[in-house]
Amino acid sequence: MSERLWKTFSELVGIYSPSFREREFCDTLINYLTYVSDNILVDDAGKKINGNCGNLYCYVPGSINVPPLLFSAHMDTVEPAKGKRAVLHQNGDITSAGDTILGADDIAGISVILEAVLRLKEQNIPHRPLELLFPVAEEKYGAGSAVFDYSALKSKEAYVLDLGGEVGEAANAAPTILSFEIKIHGKAAHAGFAPKSGINAIAAAARAIANLYHGEPAPGLTFNIGRITGGEADNIVPSLCTVSGEIRSLSHDTVMAYWNTVKSVFIDETSKAGANIEATYRIELKAYETPLNSVVVRRFVRACGRAGITPRIHSTFGGSDLNNFALHGITGLVIACGMHEAHSLREYSNIHELDKCVKLVMELITDREEMTYEDTSAIPANRI
Repeated sequence: MSERLWKTFSELVGIYSPSFREREFCDTLINYLTYVSDNILVDDAGKKINGNCGNLYCYVPGSINVPPLLFSAHMDTVEPAKGKRAVLHQNGDITSAGDTILGADDIAGISVILEAVLRLKEQNIPHRPLELLFPVAEEKYGAGSAVFDYSALKSKEAYVLDLGGEVGEAANAAPTILSFEIKIHGKAAHAGFAPKSGINAIAAAARAIANLYHGEPAPGLTFNIGRITGGEADNIVPSLCTVSGEIRSLSHDTVMAYWNTVKSVFIDETSKAGANIEATYRIELKAYETPLNSVVVRRFVRACGRAGITPRIHSTFGGSDLNNFALHGITGLVIACGMHEAHSLREYSNIHELDKCVKLVMELITDREEMTYEDTSAIPANRI
């Protein structure tokens, strides 16, 4: 077991760093990075997204004359995270004390990147130039990386350490995520004396909801209504009902088509009751797909082979900072880094998995071959 890797992981877990409140975590991370670079900066993303910290960038010079690679892992965690601490078990598993998340999402990724770069420096191993980006507020639909200045980057290829599963897994495609809000406007009236003079916005919304397919309305498409609010009092016919939710698919066009379906159903069903709607949406993340014959995938497959790891490449239905990177011409993979059951009190990691991932990242960093789009027979088939 790597004692330093465990020490880094446990120290970072002990810092409270929910989305928009990553300042202390960032300051600690800067202290680690000063051992490998003097080119470190924090941008102004905090001001743009109403947080207390910006995205952290670090450039690490290389001794191999090839283009740089970007490695990334986010600094924020979900709640409950106040007072979290890492507990190392005899079999190598790492859990929280049980009353908080662990924060392996994404402290596992950060710890692996730090340890890989430190080992390369200590062992004086030739490696390519590196750009390290540690965004804020990734858990809020990539809010931090959405406002990063990508003109500052030289890298065109990235590995984002932010995927659950066994080391060797990688996601080459992720969905568009559309969030929506629909306000149904009815008419208030006294529910006891004049119910017929009112238009019940909640009832109108319920009819629309009942006429939509929820869960997985079609293969590769998910639809969820997560919140319904409305009404003023038990004796008042509600004049307003607000419905919000999300739509996901690996196809951006499929998401937009289903959003139009949702709006049409709400318009049709609420108009029957004399109500009207006000519908708004936001594209939180946009879908991308990295081709299986791309350089970034082939390098990953070869690095896995050198590290004795079986590569498994597939799509994911979760978003990450790579969704935003792809919008700016950066091709990449989201790779598993030893996190499991993230966003729950059951979250865990494993020190041996973390060490395995360090070796994989070192293989990626020391790769000096610029691959071409040749035979793809050695690349595992994509699973959608």
